[in-house]
Amino acid sequence: MLIPTMPSPIPAAVPRLTRAVLIALASTSMLLASSRTTAAQATGGGGAPATASAPRAWEFRVSSGALLPTGDQRDLIKSAKVTAAQVSWTPRPAFAVTGTFGWARSRDLAAVGAPKLDTFTADVGVEARRATWFANRAVTFDPFVGIGAGSRSYDHHGIREDATHNLSGYGSVGGELGAGRVGLRVEARNYVSGSKPLAGPGRSVTRSDVVILAAVRFNRHRAAHR
Repeated sequence: MLIPTMPSPIPAAVPRLTRAVLIALASTSMLLASSRTTAAQATGGGGAPATASAPRAWEFRVSSGALLPTGDQRDLIKSAKVTAAQVSWTPRPAFAVTGTFGWARSRDLAAVGAPKLDTFTADVGVEARRATWFANRAVTFDPFVGIGAGSRSYDHHGIREDATHNLSGYGSVGGELGAGRVGLRVEARNYVSGSKPLAGPGRSVTRSDVVILAAVRFNRHRAAHR
């Protein structure tokens, strides 16, 4: 007896980068809708809540973390420390546009001697930010999900090879723990990008890796809890 099966909403034939974008976009949409519902409930259907403070229009932070290759990428580059500069524009509490430039100090595992390899990432994405959890507690939490696209470049140290440049996309999830005016933001990004051979000819393939970022920032608008 044959049992009918439901077709997958995302066919396997769809490229990995496209599937990652679709999944992250769906997650972002759901969280943004949830944020709007929460805000409407807090205001009773209209007007700003009495305890809400205006979001900062711009945020700047320097994050540190790690690049963790996954799948076949683990045979090509080594896990590495990452430093990233991020700028976010927040036109409203539930939405932000974030630009990121990251630098990872890795090594080319496929080359003789595993020479040093600079990995640069430059991208722009959007974040859906949910209303603050535990708003009246000493420690708060502001979750978010995001999606973005940009470029990934690889540049060798001490080897006469041109840098390679590839398109990339990511989906992210994270949040900020707040205590008084101090916030700890942690973000995990799943990158999917094209990957050209770092040396010599060859076809481009799709690779993936995970980037973990953390940053401490000070928010002068946040009320200190006692």
